[in-house]
Amino acid sequence: MIIYTNEGNPLGLQLLVLAKFAKKTAQVQLVNLNDAKHKDLLVLPTLELDNGLRLFSGAAIAKYLLGDEGQRRDEWLEWSTTLLAPALEHHMAVGHRADPNALPVLNGLVKKLNDCLSTSPFLAGDKLSAADLSIWCLLAPDGTLKGAQNVDQLRNWYDKIKAMPEVQQGLKELPIKDLTFNALQQSNRYGGLQHVQLKRSSSVDAGKLLAEAASTVADTVSDEEINAARAAFIYTKAEELSQPRTVLPKPGQRNVLITSALPYVNNVPHLGNIIGCVLSADIFARYSRAAGYNTLLICGTDEYGTATENKALAENMTPREICDKYFELHNSIYRWFGIGFDYFGRTTTQEQTDIVQEAFKDVYNAGYILTESVEQLLCQKCDRFLADRFVEGTCPHPGCGYEDARGDQCDKCGKLVNATELVRPRCKVCNTAPVLRSSDQLFLDLPKSEPQLREWVDRAEHGWTNNARVITRAWLREGLKPRCITRDLKWGIPVPHKNFEKKVFYVWFDAPFGYVSITKRYTKEYLQWWQPAAGTDVELFQFMAKDNVPFHSVVWPSVLLAINKGNTLVSHIMATEYLNYEDGKFSKSRGIGVFGNDAQETGIPADVWRFYLASARPEGQDSSFSWNDLAARNNSELLNNLGNFVNRALVFCEKNFDSTVPQIVLNQDDLVLLALINRELRGYISSLEKARLRDGIRHLLAVSRHGNGYMQTQQPWVLLKGSNDQKARAATIIGLCTNIACLLANLLFPYMPTTARTMFAQLKTKQTPLDANKPLATMLLPTGHKIGKPSPLFTKLEQSFIDELKGKYGGSQAAAAQEQSSSADLEAAVQAQANKVRELKASTKDKSVWQPEVDKLLDLKNQLKKAAPAPAAAAAAPAPTGQSVEALEQAVQAQGEKVRQLKSTTKDKAVWQPEVNKLLDLKKQLEAAKGAPAPATPTAATDVAAVKALEDKITQQGEKVRNLKATGDASVWKPEVETLLNLKKELATLTGAPVAATQTKNKKKK
Repeated sequence: MIIYTNEGNPLGLQLLVLAKFAKKTAQVQLVNLNDAKHKDLLVLPTLELDNGLRLFSGAAIAKYLLGDEGQRRDEWLEWSTTLLAPALEHHMAVGHRADPNALPVLNGLVKKLNDCLSTSPFLAGDKLSAADLSIWCLLAPDGTLKGAQNVDQLRNWYDKIKAMPEVQQGLKELPIKDLTFNALQQSNRYGGLQHVQLKRSSSVDAGKLLAEAASTVADTVSDEEINAARAAFIYTKAEELSQPRTVLPKPGQRNVLITSALPYVNNVPHLGNIIGCVLSADIFARYSRAAGYNTLLICGTDEYGTATENKALAENMTPREICDKYFELHNSIYRWFGIGFDYFGRTTTQEQTDIVQEAFKDVYNAGYILTESVEQLLCQKCDRFLADRFVEGTCPHPGCGYEDARGDQCDKCGKLVNATELVRPRCKVCNTAPVLRSSDQLFLDLPKSEPQLREWVDRAEHGWTNNARVITRAWLREGLKPRCITRDLKWGIPVPHKNFEKKVFYVWFDAPFGYVSITKRYTKEYLQWWQPAAGTDVELFQFMAKDNVPFHSVVWPSVLLAINKGNTLVSHIMATEYLNYEDGKFSKSRGIGVFGNDAQETGIPADVWRFYLASARPEGQDSSFSWNDLAARNNSELLNNLGNFVNRALVFCEKNFDSTVPQIVLNQDDLVLLALINRELRGYISSLEKARLRDGIRHLLAVSRHGNGYMQTQQPWVLLKGSNDQKARAATIIGLCTNIACLLANLLFPYMPTTARTMFAQLKTKQTPLDANKPLATMLLPTGHKIGKPSPLFTKLEQSFIDELKGKYGGSQAAAAQEQSSSADLEAAVQAQANKVRELKASTKDKSVWQPEVDKLLDLKNQLKKAAPAPAAAAAAPAPTGQSVEALEQAVQAQGEKVRQLKSTTKDKAVWQPEVNKLLDLKKQLEAAKGAPAPATPTAATDVAAVKALEDKITQQGEKVRNLKATGDASVWKPEVETLLNLKKELATLTGAPVAATQTKNKKKK
């Protein structure tokens, strides 16, 4: 048998002692859950039987090894697991984890033990049982019963168990001095037992049995921690960190492949986008490299799809020109933020085309592709099918009739629509009426891949953030549906399949392969990362916001599993919630919030932005950017805490020791400081291994806080004026603080690389590796080391400056002209978000998945409504002009034609909106001249009243068809569909528009 446990875990001793009493041979292996070799272990300790079966429940293992010992034994085992162990960890924890309310609870539990042992020699009766052994091991760590009073029976029982030969044999392998409840923090992926709530009722009338908690955190330091700090703090010349020109995975080593969700190319990233993906990935990659892992960080822009075409039309550019423009914009923003990609590429490359087309052929040949016929609008003049956002027309919803509704939703009534339901639809590009045609599309057969996907998720999800697990499980709970992977567009990767050559792949089929193609641009040996050889393990960390989770946890893994070529699958999905701006949301069009290019213009250093965004990272729930919080963190945590400590240590060294690190002779106070720092260092390593970036910052700042407290207590400035012994003591203090400053530079590097480099320059040293297996502070700067010239690392952010920035980026600077010119951006955003909402609603009924996206859509619509000019109908009626009705009708017709021509040549609203306003004014004049509402005039020769009546009938009939279709009975709604089609034909005949053709839907499997 093998006992897998981590160093210092008292529960590991528990299993070992049980095995000794059961006369079983058990080999102890100390492991780290963060080690890729042991990623299949979920909990420590775990007992692996000779047949390969693994047990991790202490009670189950006790029953397996020692058999049935009676109900009382089982009750005590349950009691020790659910009550005693959590109470001990809460009480014995240190620092921020210490629970001051745990002692009364623990007193009650200890009293229960003492009372029981007052009536019987062992817990379950007259005979020794697994309950005695298990509970003794929980009480074994040094300090657990330290100072306990009025527990004589418990002490006698404790000494009796400890003297047993089997226990002594176990203690030779796992000595008491090495045991600590802090080790439980590394025993599972939830931070030990801290999440278990204590039952306060257990403390009733218990009295004071155990010693009070230490008055200061320093008093909690154990002798073992002191000895470990003393042994570790020696100088050994560290290896210099170096990165090979081309990073490739190596057998037997930890290989970490990191990707950030590819930012879409048609926008400017805001702070939430940056911390949600690229910055988080960069911080983790910098840590991973510092820990000595083979690390590759890959990212790039996602450039294909309808949104790119739409943006190109809005800016009167080609899709390629748009991609080039925004690629450079993204690239420059990320460079300014200090994002250290190994390669930042793009998806519009030949490598991407080759890889996606090959992947499709593999999936097709494996039998995971369906063909389904869907109805779409075809523009005969442009000779292409129109995506929803390329269609406009009259809203089909009763009571609305808005003439400029888009193919995905109507801005006037706010309802979602289908492009095929629009009344008198027109192509946004050429302004002609499209016709209805059916189009065959290819679908990924997700239901077929679902069984193996579920098996994979069960194995892989323990490395994902909680929101990633919840979202994925919601999709699986609803059952997967076939997903369309092709589109009738021009801008995309051509589909290499007969009769589909004019179609392109849907962006969410091709985009994830961008990770692979960008790696191929980086190295020709890219398959070593994405299809590693046997014996080479690759861990894939993917950073994203939660809205991207399904495509990384369901869709793309399903494709890779279908291909079945040993592709690297994601092991760690690190998904954030959303970062909001102050009390609202980021809005480029309204000038609200800080976007990537804005951050550069504030004059605040990039490193301060990095630090703040990491500390405000929305890891467990949505968080908000706040200017006041940014200033407070900069002034308090960076300037007054970290910067103050480092600067004081180095200035003292410079002025009093000629910039030379003096001799360090440690005493007890110094060792206590190092022990406390080692605790924070362990927490830092543990947090960064799990990509918990906020926790990492907290531990880092705790190190400098300990340093500041130590310096303030020791007062070297006073000692320097005293005797020779006092001066020697001051030398040790300054030498130690200078070394701690060097440690801080290494810990700070992943978060603030430029600041860390400045610190290294002031210390005249280089970055050194972090030892994730032995997180102990060592001497980094030996006696005699010469430091450089110290200078302040941070500057204060004044409140007046913050107030100015708050006003600048709070929307006040967005003039009406700016809002008008950016309305095209808002329209594109609304269309894209509406698309996302429809697809999410089609794929799952779980409201918790799609409701946040609906909220975002409604917010975008409100932004668009506020950005748009006030409707003409709300304006006062224009004064009569004296023109005749006939003259006004001709003027309306001419102005309407002018507006249509302008809209067909440019999407710049600033150009055609004034002409629209003139048209609306003319219609108002015509209405006043007639004394009645003036309907829209399709052409001069058309019977306006007849057109209006037919449009009303079509609207009513369309609503009737939709309601009947909801019943599912085709025999009921099909006759009504015929009626609807006949009405549309009548309208087409009357207006001269082409007649829409229809085709029935069919499905066949390829």
